[in-house]
Formats: sequence, structure tokens, C-alpha cells
Amino acid sequence: MITIAVPAEADKSERRVALSPETAKKFTALGCRVRIQAGAGAGSQISDAEFKEAGASVVNGAAATLKGADIVLTVRRPAATALKGAANGAILACILDPFSNKTGLSALAKTGLTVFSMEFMPRITRAQSMDVLSSQANLAGYKAVIDASAHFGRALPMMMTAAGTVPAARVFIMGVGVAGLQAIATARRLGAIVTATDVRPSTKEQVESLAAKFIAVEDEEFKEAETSAGYAKEMSAAYKKKQAALITEHVKSQDIIITTALIPGRPAPELISRAMVESMKPGSVIVDLAAERGGNCAVTKADQTLEHKGVSVMGNTKLAGDLAGNASSLYARNLYAFIDLMIDKEEKKGELAIDWDDDVIKGTLVARDGKLVHPMLTASKGGKK
Repeated sequence: MITIAVPAEADKSERRVALSPETAKKFTALGCRVRIQAGAGAGSQISDAEFKEAGASVVNGAAATLKGADIVLTVRRPAATALKGAANGAILACILDPFSNKTGLSALAKTGLTVFSMEFMPRITRAQSMDVLSSQANLAGYKAVIDASAHFGRALPMMMTAAGTVPAARVFIMGVGVAGLQAIATARRLGAIVTATDVRPSTKEQVESLAAKFIAVEDEEFKEAETSAGYAKEMSAAYKKKQAALITEHVKSQDIIITTALIPGRPAPELISRAMVESMKPGSVIVDLAAERGGNCAVTKADQTLEHKGVSVMGNTKLAGDLAGNASSLYARNLYAFIDLMIDKEEKKGELAIDWDDDVIKGTLVARDGKLVHPMLTASKGGKK
């Protein structure tokens, strides 16, 4: 019987937890022993009693939680020194943030743990239930609009009163991925006039399906700006200049802007320059979902809300975590669907049976037998890019 351990997060500002009572019950039904550190679910309003009722053992302290564990589940990447006591070669699955703190990542690999990065989940149909980035981005897109509307000093919907009409707020979403689409839907539900932009032509239909207006220079080059795999092509300098001029002019009239552009392993691209911020009306709000990677806005500061020439710029890096109850529930389901692949379910004895050739396993495996093995983390060695 394998033991699944869930220690409390080392970062006390991280309110999410990697297990829910629902997934604890499911793991137990597979024949696994589930152990969680006392108080680990407090930030998500999940009591120790709920975990016990679901069949998990609640123990005091990280050391007792990890002792002999075959699988360790966390939200954020733990320090290598924080995993002492886990079984030799134990599995660690978490939001690894694999492109930051390379020294810490190497130290984690050298412990001999088998490490999986949930961010590397392949974008294939059967892995959709394991897609951590999507589940958390969905909540972040929603919370970005809620935070912006709370900070914005006016109403979002148009209101017709005996004293006159209150105009609807204008909301601009930059980047139409999972977070962007949820932001569009949320802003529309709140009654705002919503526009959105993206470099991929296919997103126009998605934007319009949510009753928002798509903003882009739609010339022939734009129509051919997407590969067959759904990725954006590099645009010409002439097109970039025309698109920049259009966006610069559009930004001036917006009350709320939400930026969502992130590229794995790279600094966030700048979408809003300092001059563009300064062109906006006093009282306008920018919420930058890329703040953790430097931000899409030139004046963003991670985990700060600052005011620049009358415009508020919000750089909260824990938007999904602010909805910890929902975020933990979805994240725990992602992890369960992933770990379920590795468990032999023939007789429900809770034994590991890992298919190392499985595309999902290969795609997320970062470290094994003391070495980093993921090609995106080892490609730079030996002069390769």
C-alpha cells in the first residue's frame, strides 16, 4: 500500500492545499493510505475533521506527515531540505515553477525524488482534467475582474435613473486564453462594455461568442498569423507598428484593463507602456495577471497596488489563491486525475504502476534518479538552445 502525504505549504501566504476531502476519499478508495499535516487546509476553510471523515490521517508536523511517503503532493515547490523522510525515489507533484530558482530545482533533483511539474501537462484531450494552468487561470481571470471592479470608483453596468443615466464602464482584456475568456465573461455579466485583443485570429470568434468586441488590425497578414498547431506566428515590423497604434489609441478610452499574456520560461511581454498608462483617465484600473514574471505593464510591481498618474496598477500574484476554497478543490482534482494514472487499480491495493512511456508522464517528468530530465530544462546544456 502506498502512502500519499500532503504537508502544509511552507509559504504561509499560500492558502491553497493539494488535497480535498473529495480526493482524499477517492485515493482511499483506490487502496492508498492518505496522510495530511494538521491545519494544512485551514487557508481553504477545510477542517482537519473533514479530512478525517474522508479517510485521511491527520498528523502533527511535516516530519510525521512525510515519513515513508511514496507520493508527496504540494501546491508550490517545496525546498529540498523540507522533504526529508519521504521514501527513497518518492514522487513529488506540484506547481513547480520550473524556470525559476534553477539552483533550488537542481537541489530538489539531487534528493533522488521523482519530480513532476504540473505546468508541463501536455495540451491533449485526455489530460484536460489534469490541466492545472487552466483550472487556476479560470479563477484568476474571474478574480481579476472582481478586484478591478471593487477598486474602480464607479459602477460597471449602465444604470438608467430618474436623475439621469450612469454610463457603462469600458473593460479591455489583453490576451484571450483561459484567464482572458473568463475575464470577458465576468465583465460582461457585470454589465460592462467589453473589448479584447489577441495575436491569434481564431480567438476573434471566441471573443464575439461572449458578446465582446475584438480589437485588432485584421489585414491579410493577421489572417495567416496562426500555425496549424494553434500558436501565433511572428508578425512583421510593419504589422506590429499598425497594431501598436490601434491599441495605444484604444487604451485611452478604457476604464479597466486586464492583461494576461505569459510565455513559459520567458519574462512577460510588455503590452502597456508607461506612456499608455499616462494616457488613461484618472481613476482607471489595470490588473496585471503577469506580475509574477515582470508584468505586461511597464509600471507593474509584483504583489503591490500602486498609483501612477492617477491610474491604479494591481500586481496581485495570488489571484487564484484568493479564492482558495475553489482553487484547492480544482487543483486537488487535477492532482487526483494525474496520480490516478500511476496507480494499479486491478485489485485496489494502492500499488504504483507507472508507464514511463505515457505521453502525460513523459511530458511532466522533470527529475528522476538524481538528475533533471525534462528537455526544456536540459536543452541549454552542451551549447544547445
